[in-house]
Amino acid sequence: LSKLGSAIVLMIIFLVIESRVRFPLMPLSLFKLRNVTVANIGGVLWAGGMFAWFFLSALYMQLILHYTPMQVGLAFLPSNLIMAALSLGLSAKIVLRFGIRKSLTTGLSLVALGLLLFVRAPVDGIFLRDILPNMLLLGLGAGIAFNPMLLAAMNDVEQKDSGLASGMVNTAFMMGGALGLSVLASLAASRSGSLIASGVEQLSAITQGYHLAFFVGAIFAGLGATIVGLFLVEKPQREGQIAH
Repeated sequence: LSKLGSAIVLMIIFLVIESRVRFPLMPLSLFKLRNVTVANIGGVLWAGGMFAWFFLSALYMQLILHYTPMQVGLAFLPSNLIMAALSLGLSAKIVLRFGIRKSLTTGLSLVALGLLLFVRAPVDGIFLRDILPNMLLLGLGAGIAFNPMLLAAMNDVEQKDSGLASGMVNTAFMMGGALGLSVLASLAASRSGSLIASGVEQLSAITQGYHLAFFVGAIFAGLGATIVGLFLVEKPQREGQIAH
């Protein structure tokens, strides 16, 4: 709590300084731009669910299914390959075909669905049935969403501020991931602890704790998709803004 309080105080000091200096490092006026704000909120919510997926699904496979570290790494391979393939140009083509808002909303919705499927992962889970479909959806959703998430922020700023807007979204993503992981991991631990105390078998209790975290993570991603779908205002792309 003391560290969190210190972080809040430092954030307030930073905002006060940035609001008063002549040449701020991060002009607060950017947050008055609708798409910048929407993109940052979407990034925080998306990362809150995604970081929990990386951490808790790895724990599920190791502690519940007794996978070795090598097997856990290989289980993540399909989703990572999909994200890599989309980042090589497919994501840009999707944005060009369907636009930023539809692409981003679809990507975040797929992430939410992938997280939601993890809610049904059982104690005796099977990779092809209980893990692979979820991983494929999460990889597809993340691969589709990342490019339009950056473009959503840059779409609303002057060209000279595009780099700053992109950096702000990346920072929001990392901050949301850290906060989301801490919240969801705490929820999972609390749920598991209460179930164990009530007499539920340990592996089942731990798994149900993960289920709660994945469910809340799915809500985060779904809320991000909803906010983007309702409030993002798409503007014509400037030449060269989308990487092919």
